[in-house]
Amino acid sequence: MRADYLSYQRATTRSLIGLSLQVLMGLAVLIYAVRAHDHAALSVALYMGLGTLVWLGLAIVYDQHRRERVEAIEAESLASQQAGTSVFERSGDEFRVASRRLATMYKYLLPGLSLLFGAGLMLIGFWRLNSGRPLVDPAGFATPTHRGWAISVELGVAAIGFIFARYMSGMAKQPVWQNLRAGAGQAVGAAVFCIAMVIAHFLDIYGPDAFLRSLQVVIPGAMIGLGGEVFLQFLLDLYRPRKAGESPRPAFDSRLLSFLAAPDRIAKSVSDAINYQFGYNVSSTWLYQLLARSSTMLFLGGLVVMWLLSALTVVQPHQRALVLRFGSVTREIGPGLHLKMPWPIDSVHIPEYITRDETGKLREVSRTTTGLRLIHLATLPPANDQNKPILWTNEHATNEVFQLVQPADIDAAGERGNDVALIALEMPLHYRIKDVETYERLANPADRDRLLKAVAQREVVRFMATLRIDEALGTGRAALAPRLRERIEAAFAKLNPDASGKPRGAGVEIVSIATSGIHPPQKAAAAFERVVQAQQNVQGMMEVANSELSSVLTAAAGSVDQAVRIATEINKLDAMGSAAGATQTPEERRGMDAQRLNIQSMIDEAGGRAAALIAEAKADRWTKHMSERGRAARYLGQLAAYQASPTLFKASLYFDALRDSIVNSRLYITDPNVRVRTDLTDKDSGRVFQEETANPQ
Repeated sequence: MRADYLSYQRATTRSLIGLSLQVLMGLAVLIYAVRAHDHAALSVALYMGLGTLVWLGLAIVYDQHRRERVEAIEAESLASQQAGTSVFERSGDEFRVASRRLATMYKYLLPGLSLLFGAGLMLIGFWRLNSGRPLVDPAGFATPTHRGWAISVELGVAAIGFIFARYMSGMAKQPVWQNLRAGAGQAVGAAVFCIAMVIAHFLDIYGPDAFLRSLQVVIPGAMIGLGGEVFLQFLLDLYRPRKAGESPRPAFDSRLLSFLAAPDRIAKSVSDAINYQFGYNVSSTWLYQLLARSSTMLFLGGLVVMWLLSALTVVQPHQRALVLRFGSVTREIGPGLHLKMPWPIDSVHIPEYITRDETGKLREVSRTTTGLRLIHLATLPPANDQNKPILWTNEHATNEVFQLVQPADIDAAGERGNDVALIALEMPLHYRIKDVETYERLANPADRDRLLKAVAQREVVRFMATLRIDEALGTGRAALAPRLRERIEAAFAKLNPDASGKPRGAGVEIVSIATSGIHPPQKAAAAFERVVQAQQNVQGMMEVANSELSSVLTAAAGSVDQAVRIATEINKLDAMGSAAGATQTPEERRGMDAQRLNIQSMIDEAGGRAAALIAEAKADRWTKHMSERGRAARYLGQLAAYQASPTLFKASLYFDALRDSIVNSRLYITDPNVRVRTDLTDKDSGRVFQEETANPQ
């Protein structure tokens, strides 16, 4: 092909068209990736953005080729007009500015642009690879939203990119346009990535999401590989010999992508490889020619078989699905292999399960209808990472949700005032899907849990407002969960009205609801603890008093029951005395005496301290009575003896007194004229009695 300036001008125009298409396709994928939070699509958009460097470099170089050709034509025309000039005049090469500039571009611009492109691919690839690794795990992967837009945009980009790549690879067969293979490689690279994402979305719809999850690291890995290929080609081009006048192939021209852009070359290479391996021209045999002629029918037959395979669907053990026929629900199917009409007549829909973190951000999107699902109706459970005790007085929750309850005190009229109290409540609710179709019609997948949580929280607030704080923290705590479950189930049953306004319910079943934690605010917890401590002290004092009461009553009456019965009879006696008053009738006195005797007999039978005291009193009374009676009898005897002989009675008393006084003492009987000395310090010194001669008169 004649390489005139018009050829290079055409290549420049096609490069600018390729640049425009690359920008538009990259923007379309970027907008979808940002709105749908699609990690893989964002990686593809960044790859397509880097591809604009290739198209821009090709446009600049081919435009410089055009300028160089125009300059060469002008130089040839000028040389033909000055054929007779002297050989000592200036050479025309000094005016070939465009040619020198083109050589500089091949020497510096294209290698520098290749290195920049390869470095960008590797840096972005490593960045996206590190951020995509957690998404490979099913627990950390969330299915992108706007799946219809994803398939439409990616399928459109794949079709446009592949068609334009085929067009550019066809032009690159001409030597003058051979560098357009680099642009075709960028277009087909974007098409391959997009068609891989389309296939992954279809596989996710009709099967597992493993391929869609793996793309989070496969696409960045491919970018790293393509970046490494650029550096490898750059090093090889430094040592590759070139013919004179041959345009060097830029390093950003990927050999792998060039093969994908021109699959006919791949077929020819495969045919040549087969012929070489077998030693003869296999491609000229009748079987090879038959397969070549029937390739279109075989391809169409394969498409038909693939379309018929869409009539089979597999539901996983943890899933239940709805079969839709042109958008209308026909039946519900469970785990296993099922037969349906091929796509797009019938489609299988499995409800999405979306989980969020404590800040409300989307954390995981999965497709399951079995298992328990959790909603925290109030305060989130404490994150006890340091194994610290969870007490009322320490901080153990990031964001506590308080409920309004009524105060414990009641005024004199028996009515509660306008005061309110606050308590922090931890209430997890576990539920499962009971009716898949009803649950699917409840709300948008991202809003179902929010709707159920809002309805349940409304019932919790209403119910807690009817309780006193002492009931919630004390005796009424055990009854909170059953009563709240009834109210929340009734509220769920009123959701999801049909066309006639009749509620269909939420399609869920509450498995459990529990009050795992109830406590006052942290600042008021110390005051609550003081009240509890005072109550415990009162209870302890009452226990001590009851113990002392039991010991006293047991000691007094033998047993507590006997003491209570005796006290009851004593109270009856007091009541009889109060009823009789000051003037008592004989019947009342006899009744009171009989009651006293009854009490006395009960005390005696009890055998306690009271009975012992009464027995001791009776013994003392008897001893004193008999002692006084003996003294009275002795006095009468002494009186009779005195009356019989007063002198003898007195003498007897006198000698009795002397006898008593000299007991255990020494006795000296002396003459009156004898003088006796005694030592009064001697306790055994006797008494001296001087006998006087009685007067005979």
